[in-house]
Amino acid sequence: MDPLIVGLDVGTTTSKAVVFTTQGRPVGEGKAVTPWVVTPHGAQMDAGELLDSAREALRQALASAPDGPVLAVGVTSMGESGVLLNGHGVPLAPVIAWHDTRDGAEVRDLSTTLGEDRFAGRTGLPLRGQWSLTKHRWLLAHHPETKEAVRRLNIAEWVVRGLGGEESAEQSLASRTGWLELATRSWWPEALEWSGAGRSLMPDLVTAGTPLGTVGAEVGIPRLTGAVLTVAGHDHQAATVGADAAGPGDELDSCGTAEALVRTVPAGLVNTADVATLAKGGITTGWHVLSDQWCLLGGTQGGLALQRVLGLLGLSSGHLAELDRQALARDACTVTVTGVEAEELRIAGVANGTGPADLWRATLEAVVAQAEQVHAAMSAVVGAHQALVVTGGWSRSRALLEVKRRVLGPLRNPGVSEAGARGAALLGGMAAGVYAGPREFPPLEPGGAS
Repeated sequence: MDPLIVGLDVGTTTSKAVVFTTQGRPVGEGKAVTPWVVTPHGAQMDAGELLDSAREALRQALASAPDGPVLAVGVTSMGESGVLLNGHGVPLAPVIAWHDTRDGAEVRDLSTTLGEDRFAGRTGLPLRGQWSLTKHRWLLAHHPETKEAVRRLNIAEWVVRGLGGEESAEQSLASRTGWLELATRSWWPEALEWSGAGRSLMPDLVTAGTPLGTVGAEVGIPRLTGAVLTVAGHDHQAATVGADAAGPGDELDSCGTAEALVRTVPAGLVNTADVATLAKGGITTGWHVLSDQWCLLGGTQGGLALQRVLGLLGLSSGHLAELDRQALARDACTVTVTGVEAEELRIAGVANGTGPADLWRATLEAVVAQAEQVHAAMSAVVGAHQALVVTGGWSRSRALLEVKRRVLGPLRNPGVSEAGARGAALLGGMAAGVYAGPREFPPLEPGGAS
């Protein structure tokens, strides 16, 4: 029986668990819905229900996998959201969604108190309502019981703890909180004080792939008992590992509902002035899942725009291949689509004879133009990319890939369906000693370059 490793990607929509051989081949998958609920304040969930969802994804994946010892479990997750625990390890408040906007007053106060440029220069983040510190301050004001908190964990860290692992603060997730100082890789006292978070609330910093104990029998998943646990960090950075896109000059273009462009660079390569410039363009600079590396990450709403237009046309993903074929056959198009970046699509130029393929082609052009702006801003600071690797659900669109090739140059589509889970599994294998380091990770099958 071949040994196995497991990657768990706890995302905004679902928790996805994938079982791999140590050669990196997927042999079992499971999925469970992330249990958000909508309240008068916004989107939130119960931390215990989230842990149950993650366990269910793991059970499903193992049920479909072949027999064999499970050596490791790596957990990657969305960033920014977190769990506050009391001295008994019990969650004290709901988990607020990273995209929730209830902290508007706190964001404005942070801007007044610390200043946008100063905040960006110290943390590598643009000052906006996404990071953990403003939601933490909101919780203290609206849930007085949170003042009893003795520990704060990011999502993947909470799941690892719930599987029997040790508490930790993984560096790529810490970089999404607004509390971590980029240059020193240490907690920023002024940001902690502003938000009402004490230094003792934060666990020790670690890098992804650090062994953090083993899965306990009390978890109730016998095949996992004894498997080494690690926090595999932020999902986009873990995906660069899973898609073989974390090398020098690599750029990952993850085309999901929210598109993310990710560049891996040596720590310290970007100076403070350029960090602030990138932040003004919405691009974050933070610590990577790989030690001694930084990550530039810029997002777009391209995938959401594509989904909305597909729905507007009354079509589903089953119609994509034919719609792509027709769109690529259009030599010229009078239709224009704008507003992708603001999530307010505006369509102009519709005339007699305009058809679905014209609107689709125009949407593809607009989505790629927005991605190109992010790409160009990164390249202006860290230099031209060497390889563009495209993954995610929308990488199935042949027409989207053709437009990207024309605008961004040659690209590679490695065909990995769950890059984040694969990266998490490989980092789990590193924690268990299967691989001595990232250079020993098994490569993906070659192909897809053009």
